[in-house]
Amino acid sequence: MSDLAPDRAALESLLDFYAEAGVDCALDEAPHDRFAEAARPAPAQPRALPPALDTAPSRRPLPPAPASPVEAAEDARERARSAATLAELEALLAGFESCALKFSAKNLCFSDGNPLGRLMLVGEAPGADEDRVGKPFVGRAGQLLDRMLAAIGLDRGAVYIANIVPWRPPGNRTPTPQEAAICLPFLLRQIELVDPDILVCLGGPSAQTLLRIKEGIKRTRGRWFKFDTGRREIRALPTYHPAFLLRSPLQKRLVWRDFLALKKALAS
Repeated sequence: MSDLAPDRAALESLLDFYAEAGVDCALDEAPHDRFAEAARPAPAQPRALPPALDTAPSRRPLPPAPASPVEAAEDARERARSAATLAELEALLAGFESCALKFSAKNLCFSDGNPLGRLMLVGEAPGADEDRVGKPFVGRAGQLLDRMLAAIGLDRGAVYIANIVPWRPPGNRTPTPQEAAICLPFLLRQIELVDPDILVCLGGPSAQTLLRIKEGIKRTRGRWFKFDTGRREIRALPTYHPAFLLRSPLQKRLVWRDFLALKKALAS
């Protein structure tokens, strides 16, 4: 093999670095030397045409100036309170422009499953697959969640699924506390309209946001909490997020215990 042949391990490390940095798509098939391009003299700019003669195609409108987090959360509360149905709530959320995530995401991921189900599961935020399809938990983590539900005799036709944040954060990063707080009123109204018997918080951010606790998921998973839906008080169970289980498969045994407890609670 030539000494100039790329080292496989080095290439895999580079790809891992790009993934951690949030690079999840290629803009071109051919590589470009950006340093050489930057060294070239800039081309002469054409003389700007008067507005009446400017025939350039219109660009996508820029997002509105962001409101403060307090103003955005209050706007969300007012909109959420006015929704009488899940369809109205989804339409209001689709027109909500006070969360900057809307303008970097492709699709709104409002929900999936059956709103008449007794069980509601809430994750953190959509990923790349979810953003492309417009539904929560459809990627690898969602496929694992389907298997977890099937293990206790459930499927998406029997449960309702949502996220704390309905738009994908750039690069799959964790939503900021401000982003979660802005979107929370919509989720709380969503839970109130669904009115499940049991709420499952998938992952630490979901548990901390909905249950208003500071402890991490390692301390809270498998423990029952009380949650006020706005109509009544129900039981809530935090457990590990399926995406975490993909990275740490040995922890599946703990989630299996949680789902067995969940099955027992649903049978009671």
